[in-house]
Amino acid sequence: MTSADQSKGPSTDAAAPGRFAVFSNGQFLRYWLSRFFASFAVQIVSVSVGWQIYDLTRDPLDLGLVGLCQFLPSLLLFLATGTAADRYSRRRIMGFSILAEAAGAAALLWLTIGGLTSATPVFVVLVGFGVARAFFGPASASLVVNLVSREELPQAIAWNSSSWQIASIVGPVVGGLLYGLNPDFAYSVALVLFAAGAILIFSLAAPAQRSSSQPASLETILSGFRFIWSEKVVLGAISLDLFAVLLGGAVALLPVYARDVLEVGPWGLGLLRAAPGIGAIAMVVYLAAHPVRDHAGLVMFAFVALFGAFTVVFGLSTMPWLSIVALALMGASDMISVYVRETLMQLWTPDAVRGRVNAVNMVFVGASNELGEFRAGVVAFWIGAVPAVALGGAATVAVAGIWSLLFPELRRIRTLDHQDAQPKS
Repeated sequence: MTSADQSKGPSTDAAAPGRFAVFSNGQFLRYWLSRFFASFAVQIVSVSVGWQIYDLTRDPLDLGLVGLCQFLPSLLLFLATGTAADRYSRRRIMGFSILAEAAGAAALLWLTIGGLTSATPVFVVLVGFGVARAFFGPASASLVVNLVSREELPQAIAWNSSSWQIASIVGPVVGGLLYGLNPDFAYSVALVLFAAGAILIFSLAAPAQRSSSQPASLETILSGFRFIWSEKVVLGAISLDLFAVLLGGAVALLPVYARDVLEVGPWGLGLLRAAPGIGAIAMVVYLAAHPVRDHAGLVMFAFVALFGAFTVVFGLSTMPWLSIVALALMGASDMISVYVRETLMQLWTPDAVRGRVNAVNMVFVGASNELGEFRAGVVAFWIGAVPAVALGGAATVAVAGIWSLLFPELRRIRTLDHQDAQPKS
């Protein structure tokens, strides 16, 4: 796309369809429900594991290791996972990945019933979760494009992100309540939800998919990297998310805040975990009816900076209500970034290489989340949770400013309309 294309004003197309229009597509509806159930189960497992580990060891560094165990498989396997998503059925890869997560939930249930005395076996199970997620990410992110029309794609991406966000609202609260009542029951519910998600995704009719016809080689495996490096818009969007969330992530330290700073207990931890999702899903509903129509690049940079600012507020807060509000505003701000980034990446990327590009993106997302959790745990171990979160948020604000200067192509993007965002062939 030329700079001239980027600089023109917003589209004057007919009014956008209703905010729920994409759900009339039955294939997308089942896909969305599958992601929702799997994401809901992940949230239950996450809040349960976080509380269980910290209750057992009282060491914030262990909370960082929880994220590291889930991120490393994505980093080590991304060449294979992206290639698999481009060469084989994305629907089947997604389904078998959810089944593997169900096996992980069953293992955690078995360990809990047997009486957990060490965090080591939990870390082993989390590595298995990480392997499943490494294959799940590129396949699920690429599959949505095969299920909807190009006109439906921006709305589908917004709602696709919401499947995780809605689960992140209810899942942590339910997980905290279930864990408070009985840890065994919490993992049992997660197991059932994973099973439901797998059944739904396997019930989809096999969609059309433009698979890579090139023989597997180092050149074809690395083509995702080459595409991202050549497309500065995609490179800027992905790397912005990497460094912003890597530095500003605070989720891993929520058990510390719930127990030691705010003193709100397991149920309060669930509310804290849910707050970013509440803000995010409110933004999703707004975006579905009022998509970003102009100055998309500037909007994304502005909200990344706001994400960092609200992180500072959360880090310094000692009042539960203010902490929850700050987390909700963090979620709403992050949702804008996710919406713009994912729309750009899917519209700019050819289908034959989409799995490999999404695999690289999953590594960046994993680095920003799981590796960010590890960073937060390590920094909190050395200087304390409060300064670790506050300084991380300030660094995120700085990243937004620096990236706006490093990637002027991304800053100058005006619209996300599909006519203006033609992918390179």
